[in-house]
Formats: sequence, C-alpha cells, structure tokens
Amino acid sequence: MTERRVEILVCTKCRRGQSDDANPVRPGRQLLQQLSSQPLPAGVTLRDVTCLSNCSNGCSIALRGPGRWTYVYGNLHEVSHLDAIIEGVTKYQATQDGVVPWRERPEHFRKNCIARIPPLEIPNA
Repeated sequence: MTERRVEILVCTKCRRGQSDDANPVRPGRQLLQQLSSQPLPAGVTLRDVTCLSNCSNGCSIALRGPGRWTYVYGNLHEVSHLDAIIEGVTKYQATQDGVVPWRERPEHFRKNCIARIPPLEIPNA
C-alpha cells in the first residue's frame, strides 16, 4: 500500500476567548507544541496556520490530503484532546477520500466538526 500523505493544520492564533495578555503563549500555539512532541503516523505532517476563523470555539485544527475531503474541528483542548486528534488523523489517513464514518470518529470529532470541505477535484462532477 502506498503511503497516504495527510496534513494536520493547527491554528496558532486560537486563544479560547482569553485576552491577549492572559498568557503569552496562546492555546493554539500550545496545541501545536504538544502535537509536535507526539509520535504521528508516517506520512502525517504537522503545520501551523495563522487562523482558521473559528476563534470563539477553542483550539481548531484541519485535516487535509490530496483528493480528500478536508475537515475542520474545533473546541479542542491543547492537552486533553491529543489522543483524540491522533486517533482521528490515523483513521482519516486510512481512508481513500478522507471520509471516516461518523460512528468510527473519535467522540470529540463527532460533536465538534466545524466544516467539511470537498476536495479540489470532485470525482464524477
């Protein structure tokens, strides 16, 4: 089986409603740092992005890959949701199109999907 490239995009501006001076390191940046210290599946790349425009919903990430649907998830905690993120990206990577059946997604992903974006090229369109 060929390796399936996938990216986890982490919004580093997320601050979960805190004021700018509440903590010099925003929760989104902390999430990126925490994920950087975790073993990720082969073929998964971690990237920081300035903003996913989900500011009022805690930390946010997006999962994307070539030919796949992109998912944006919010309300993530920078420490307590690491296992859910790694489980979610592992299941996402195992699919051909990025669509993990709802019941197979980590519970937090089921309840906190902010957006589902089609691939750039939609088959049979």
